[in-house]
Amino acid sequence: MAIAPVIIVMGVSGSGKSTVGSLLAQQLQVPFHDADDFHSPANIAKMAGGTPLTDEDRQGWLEALAAGIREWSQNGGAVLACSALKESYRQQLMASGPVTWVFLDGTEELVRQRLTNREGHYMGSALLSSQFEALERPAYGLRLPIDNTPPDLVGRIVAYLEQEKGSAR
Repeated sequence: MAIAPVIIVMGVSGSGKSTVGSLLAQQLQVPFHDADDFHSPANIAKMAGGTPLTDEDRQGWLEALAAGIREWSQNGGAVLACSALKESYRQQLMASGPVTWVFLDGTEELVRQRLTNREGHYMGSALLSSQFEALERPAYGLRLPIDNTPPDLVGRIVAYLEQEKGSAR
C-alpha cells in the first residue's frame, strides 16, 4: 500500500521519528530507512563528541539521502526518518522526487526527557538545544504533537495519507 512514494517523518532527535517511521512502514508495507544510517563515520564521531554538524558537514549526507529518495520512489516507495531541520535541506530532498512530510513536533523539555532515557544512540541530549535553534518548522505536510503514543500517531498519519490520496484524484 504505497500511498506516497517517499514519506519523510521529520523532527529533532528524540521526537520519535524512528519509532513512528518504522511502525508506519510496517503498516504501509514499504521499506523503512533511518537517515542516521547515511551519516559518514566522521559526522557520527562529531555528533557523539557533542559538536553540532555544519551545513557543509551535512552536504554528503543530503546527497546520499537524495539518491535514496530517487531509488525508493522508483521501487514502490519507502518511509524515511530524517531530522530535515532546515528548509534548505527539505528543498534539496524534495527535488529528488515526490515526498510527503510528517513533522513530529514537541517541546524541548519533553524531548530532552526522552533523550535522557534513551540508550545506545550517539545523539545525546547535549546537542538538543542546537537542534531546536536550527529547526525551521515547515508550513506544509502533517504536523503532529509528540505527546501521543506511536500507534496513535501512525493512525493519524495513515488517515492523513488516505485523505491526501483521495483529494489527488
